[in-house]
Amino acid sequence: MTALLSRLLGRIPIGWLQLTHSKSRLTVALAGVAFANVLVFVQLGISGGLNQTINLSYQPIQADILISSSDANTLADGSPLARQRMFQALSVPGVAEAAPLYLGIRDWVREDGGTTALQVYGVPPEARNLVRTSYADDLAALRLPNTALLDRLSRGVSFEEAELPTFANPLEAELSGVAVDVIGTFSIGAGFSADGNLLVSDQTFLRLFPQRSAGTPSHILVRAEPGHNLAELADSIETVIASDAVIVRPLSEAIASDVSYQTTERPTGLIFGFGVVMGAIVGVVIVYQVLSTDVADHLREYATFKAMGYRQRFFLELVFEEAVIMAVLGFIPGVLISLGIYVGMSAATGLPIEMDMPRALGVLIGTIFACTLSGAIATRRLAAADPADLF
Repeated sequence: MTALLSRLLGRIPIGWLQLTHSKSRLTVALAGVAFANVLVFVQLGISGGLNQTINLSYQPIQADILISSSDANTLADGSPLARQRMFQALSVPGVAEAAPLYLGIRDWVREDGGTTALQVYGVPPEARNLVRTSYADDLAALRLPNTALLDRLSRGVSFEEAELPTFANPLEAELSGVAVDVIGTFSIGAGFSADGNLLVSDQTFLRLFPQRSAGTPSHILVRAEPGHNLAELADSIETVIASDAVIVRPLSEAIASDVSYQTTERPTGLIFGFGVVMGAIVGVVIVYQVLSTDVADHLREYATFKAMGYRQRFFLELVFEEAVIMAVLGFIPGVLISLGIYVGMSAATGLPIEMDMPRALGVLIGTIFACTLSGAIATRRLAAADPADLF
């Protein structure tokens, strides 16, 4: 390592030699940096899982434009709409098709006694062009009363490949007193508000939610004719509807708004963001303490260098060398431990918590920056020191 650093730096790696001189102090410093990395990674992992589950919640939908109540900050909340809005949208030139979307949550008490909260999507079986292509073929079969497609990645649900429900071999389930035959499956996964998902026809949805009315869907899905600008078409639909209680947006804009709201305004997203900041602060404090102690221990030697004519830049290079080495060496166990935590959390919760390269590189760059910042702060004492006062 010493030889490698000597080649990279073009001089003796004084910072590395000072760090390794006290191995116990170096171990403590690396443990501190690794701990801060783990703290940041865990918060970013859960926050990333939240973002991914938000995007996955829109997976069954293949619309171009979404018509929602103005208080619908997310896909699952907001007041119901009047079905009349769908017919108003269909009157706008450029609209090819529109259909209602019904949403609600129902608990499924499984045979093993456990309970799975399912986000239920209700769509008309004829709206095959407004749902994901992989679901379209199964949608026609949902014309049969009380049939459904189940998310096989739902929390608490486990199927062997040979045991997957089919039309010929359905799975019998009961949701809020209503018997439902699961005749197929799809894959989305658990989220923060529900353990899984269920796709049914609009008529089956109304049986599961008798308090809901066919005339009050949760959203309205709109498919545009090819070649139309979606933003302009959304504005045209909004003009025809002419109601402050309704918002019309391209689906991509609705998804981005949902992610922004849940990560910046809801307590869950704010807590995760605060955890990332706290992890960075912990890392800065730990590295500062180590480097400040190291500078204090070698203050006489540094003062000698100053008396010999070495400038402050030389000492900054030494401390930055130590800071970068601690950042890189502390990052390695930090990312490995975080990978293990990600696997454990994903298996326990069913959430899509995964490590990706941009996140790992971002944390590494952030760690190096935090450590160099700590080093810059730690050298302030040296900058003010007078060699004549130290001997």
